[in-house]
Amino acid sequence: QEQLMESGGGSVQAGGSLRLSCAASGFGDRRYCMGWFRQGTGKEREGVAIINRSGSTIFYVDSVKGRFTISRDNAKNTLHLQMNSLEPEDTGVYYCAARRSYECYEYNWSDQDNFGIWGQGTQVTVSS
Repeated sequence: QEQLMESGGGSVQAGGSLRLSCAASGFGDRRYCMGWFRQGTGKEREGVAIINRSGSTIFYVDSVKGRFTISRDNAKNTLHLQMNSLEPEDTGVYYCAARRSYECYEYNWSDQDNFGIWGQGTQVTVSS
């Protein structure tokens, strides 16, 4: 059974950093397009960043460009999100997700309906 489990969330002050990790299990040799989504209180869930199996194709939401970096370690079946210069607006539950496709496509890249495998989420809280 394909499963995703996030870790690394926590509470930091504005300007701080956190590194999220997502451990994938049950995928065998399948290296799917994967990504991070987040949902703030009272807000809809939004796509933060996605990455294809080789790491050659990456998309970010405009609000995190230059601050967040998505990466993956296929040998360890792990996805990461390095978050720097955190802002209170980054607060929310962060979810790891996988799309049953080896490539990530720019068209509607952040459409969560394209992602069929989800983790439970990890809370990130940024205080001002």
